[in-house]
Amino acid sequence: MTECNPIPSRSVGIGLRLPHVSEIAATRPELSFLEVHAENYMAETPALDRLLALRRDYPVSLHGVALSLGSAEELDRRHLSRFKALIERVEPMLVSEHLAWSAIGGAYLNDLLPLPYTETSLDLFCRHVEEAQEGLGRQLLIENPSSYLRYRHSPIPEVEFIAAVARRTGCGILCDVNNIYVSAWNFGFDPVAYLETLPIEVVGEIHLAGHHAVEDVDVLIDDHGSRVVQPVWELHAAALRRFGPVPTLIEWDANLPALGVLLDEAHHAEELAHAYRYVDAP
Repeated sequence: MTECNPIPSRSVGIGLRLPHVSEIAATRPELSFLEVHAENYMAETPALDRLLALRRDYPVSLHGVALSLGSAEELDRRHLSRFKALIERVEPMLVSEHLAWSAIGGAYLNDLLPLPYTETSLDLFCRHVEEAQEGLGRQLLIENPSSYLRYRHSPIPEVEFIAAVARRTGCGILCDVNNIYVSAWNFGFDPVAYLETLPIEVVGEIHLAGHHAVEDVDVLIDDHGSRVVQPVWELHAAALRRFGPVPTLIEWDANLPALGVLLDEAHHAEELAHAYRYVDAP
C-alpha cells in the first residue's frame, strides 16, 4: 500500500456538497481539507472536474459508502476498480469506509446496516478490509457506526471489534464522535469509556455532525442535519485530549445551511484543536 499524502497543519475540514461548490471556488475559505462521498465522483462528470479544480487548493479526503465491507458476499470488484481509479485521479490525503454492510444479491441498499460482532463476522470483515486495501493500494480508515439495534448474539463489544480489525489488517479508524454519542445514548453505555478503549495510534480522522431526538421513543438519530450539540463538543474535547488534533470533519448532509454556518462550525472545531494541539496523549 502507498502512504497517505501529508496531513495539512490546519486540522478541520467540511464535507463538500453541491450547493456550496461555486461559493467555495469563488471565495476559497480557509479550511484544512474537503471531504466527498467517493461514489458521487466515479464517473467523468462536471462534478468531478470541479472537484479536481478545488483539489489544486485543498487536500481532499474520499469517504466511501458502498464497498459493503461487512457483507457476507464477495466484494464488488468493479466498484473497487472504480474507487481505485478515483483515488489515482484525486490523490486523496485519506480514504475511509464504514463498519457496515449495504449490498446483497447485487442490489445496493440505501443504508449502512449493522453486522453482528462475532468471531465469524470479524474474520469476514478483516478479509474484506485486507482485500480492499490491497485492491485500492491505500490504507482505509474504518468508521464506527451509529447504532439503533443489536443482534441477540453479538458477544464482542463494538469498540473491541473495530480495534481488532485495525490490529489485524493495518487499517486505521475514523472516530465518529457523534456516532459514539448517539449509540451511547441509545444503549446506555459510557461514551468516554468507548473513546478510551480505541487505540490511540490508529485513529486517523474524526467526524462531527448533528443528530435529532425521536422524543416519543427516546432515541437519537444520526441525520447530519443540524449543528453539533454541546454534549458532542464536550465528547470531542475528550477525543482531542486522547488522540491529539487529528483531521476533523464537519459533516452536514441534510437540511443544508448557508456555507457560513458550516464555516462557523469548522472554526469552533479549529479553536478546540488548537487548544489541545500541544496536549500529550497518554
